[in-house]
Amino acid sequence: MIDQIRVNLYRNSYTIYIGKKLLDQKSLFTLVFKKKNNLIITNSTIKDIIFKKKNDSLFKIITKIPYYIIPDGESYKNLCEVEKVISFLLKRSYGRDLNLIALGGGVIGDITGFIASIYQRGVSFFQIPTTLLSQVDASIGGKTGVNHILGKNMIGSFWQPNGVLIDLDFLSTLPKSHIISGMAEVIKYAIIFDYKFFCWLEKNILQVLNLQEKELLYCIKKCCKLKSMVIEKDEKETSLRMFLNLGHSFAHAIETYSGYGSWLHGSAVSVGIVMAAQLSFYLNILSKSELLRIIKIFDSSGLPIFGPKNMLPDDYLELMLRDKKVLNKVIRLILPISIGQVKVFPSIDKDFLFNFIKIYQKKIYFFGLR
Repeated sequence: MIDQIRVNLYRNSYTIYIGKKLLDQKSLFTLVFKKKNNLIITNSTIKDIIFKKKNDSLFKIITKIPYYIIPDGESYKNLCEVEKVISFLLKRSYGRDLNLIALGGGVIGDITGFIASIYQRGVSFFQIPTTLLSQVDASIGGKTGVNHILGKNMIGSFWQPNGVLIDLDFLSTLPKSHIISGMAEVIKYAIIFDYKFFCWLEKNILQVLNLQEKELLYCIKKCCKLKSMVIEKDEKETSLRMFLNLGHSFAHAIETYSGYGSWLHGSAVSVGIVMAAQLSFYLNILSKSELLRIIKIFDSSGLPIFGPKNMLPDDYLELMLRDKKVLNKVIRLILPISIGQVKVFPSIDKDFLFNFIKIYQKKIYFFGLR
């Protein structure tokens, strides 16, 4: 069985395929590799897994189709690596008929998509996400880019893929920590859009973490449907898509401060969403009971709920003021007002935010909740 979800964007429409052993299907193989000038971009970890023949389909493919290896890790998501790939393409005279295939997690997807958007003013690319985080979030929606030393994802573009192939078999090769990291984005969707999904996760999150096929498939499909709905209504993030940034202002500050790759993205997002929920409670918006449920679901998943011990309130504010969501030096935050509903707060006072972070960092039992 192959599930299909259509992302309707007029000329940029494409399909998300979800299932197992997808590239064994001749129709999907032809769809991805129909052009002559294909190039797979992957990382060193995925390459090692493939050449150990842990995935027979990919072993057969990658021995016939050219590939380019980027070192594994968030620290390589930068313009230096982009220039290396583009030099590789130019030296081998790849033209505008090039088709790039992003085989990897969010880092590979972001870099490949960005290169596809700028190489000779745009070439096609496919997403084959291999991590839970990229399967439920990063591979869908056309956000591409790289990090700058002063801020995460500060250089990029919107460039939709020609399709997304989500193969559940990849997840069995991941370390447990990466499965747990991906759950942060899953929980994010429930908090933003769907109270019933949140309740479902409270009951089934361990089955998903243990890669039980029925629950895992439902979870991934649910997230893909929610993100597709958002992208169709707001492709370039001018309104509804902004909600997907819940917790990310805090999270990106943590990742930038710590050095890219020191914190898994999902771990930083977990802390960021907990901070956003606590801030909402601090503002007398989110109820005590719902805050506790949000904290508990992250904590019970094995995700962190506190940021780096040595990161000061000034560090958060300095980095958050460089965030893409800041307008006229005013910090805008997405905060939950209940489970299943969020709101943009367009002008959070810096002094108020500073005092909130000080209280949060003292771990005063979540403002008396424990």
